[in-house]
Amino acid sequence: MEELDVNVSSSEGFGIAEKIVLLTFISAVILMAILGNLLVMVAVCRDRQLRKIKTNYFIVSLAFADLLVSVLVMPFGAIELVQDNWIYGEMFCLVRTSLDVLLTTASILHLCCISLDRYYAICCQPLVYRNKMTPLRIAVMLGGCWVIPTFISFLPIMQGWNSIGIIDLIQQRQFNKASNSTYCIFMVNKPYAITCSVVAFYIPFFLMVLAYYRIYVTAREHARQIRVLQRAGAPTDGRQHHPDQHSTHRMKTETKAAKTLCIIMGCFCLCWAPFFITNIVDPFINYTVPGKLWTAFLWLGYINSGLNPFLYAFLNKSFRRAFLIILCCGDERYRRPSILGQTVPCSTTTINGSTHVLRRIYLSIIRTTSTHAVAKLRF
Repeated sequence: MEELDVNVSSSEGFGIAEKIVLLTFISAVILMAILGNLLVMVAVCRDRQLRKIKTNYFIVSLAFADLLVSVLVMPFGAIELVQDNWIYGEMFCLVRTSLDVLLTTASILHLCCISLDRYYAICCQPLVYRNKMTPLRIAVMLGGCWVIPTFISFLPIMQGWNSIGIIDLIQQRQFNKASNSTYCIFMVNKPYAITCSVVAFYIPFFLMVLAYYRIYVTAREHARQIRVLQRAGAPTDGRQHHPDQHSTHRMKTETKAAKTLCIIMGCFCLCWAPFFITNIVDPFINYTVPGKLWTAFLWLGYINSGLNPFLYAFLNKSFRRAFLIILCCGDERYRRPSILGQTVPCSTTTINGSTHVLRRIYLSIIRTTSTHAVAKLRF
């Protein structure tokens, strides 16, 4: 994500074999991030049904941020890493570092907004979501995802606030006399490390954990209500019936929703927690974290930009259908039947095509089982 403290230009260097492996791996990550995020953006632009779902505005903006990370940030970091030298000058080093912090922070804030949007749609006001999540509110949230990171990226970095008190140490690490190499060093003092880490990771992480926990609890509650309604509408003649299709679908849906939420949070934590934990710790241990460890943690965060399309789009059936249409040049076999476009309410959002199925099952069971319940009372 952000290169909040880049000791990546370590004097240790890499051997020829290591460089080949690194170059292959990094190229795969960059290519995956570019193609995946481009596919998400094109799919939403071309598919009218995807544009109706408000959550997808956040997903497109997230894809754009991750695309910029893979185009404007990763390649220069890869070149420096493989060549063990920064050849673009001090000013471009500051610009590239500012873009790194800006875009990776924007990516994380988008993930936070997606979780809050889904929480609001599912847990708080599901029936009036369309009226509450207005275009103005969506625009404000999207604007915040892009404006807030500027206050911890271009503004402090260009002003040199991050280097106050450690300028001598930065200058020592910018030039390696043994290899006659120059590096794009981005080290941070204690106030900047704490402030940026809290804004860019810890606050969004805390909000995401709360939101997805509440979504999971709500999904379980929907499942419980479905079981109650099914019992209320069960036949009273004592005959044993085969398992209800709604019940089977409910259990599968609940399991898929739980797994999806665990995957989302697990990948996010795995990719960014090591970097931001080290980012806060390093200034307090006199910047002794090895350069190669910084490199590993930093690129682990970059990988998140390549994973996001898979986590937030590829697991969604509507997105997968749109991807197949694009990749198969509009093959009619993958086009959405017209009836499907009417059955999926535009006012709802999805948790990768899973959790909101619970609400549709729940509402359908209310309609079917309430009739049986009333009939029993009258009888």
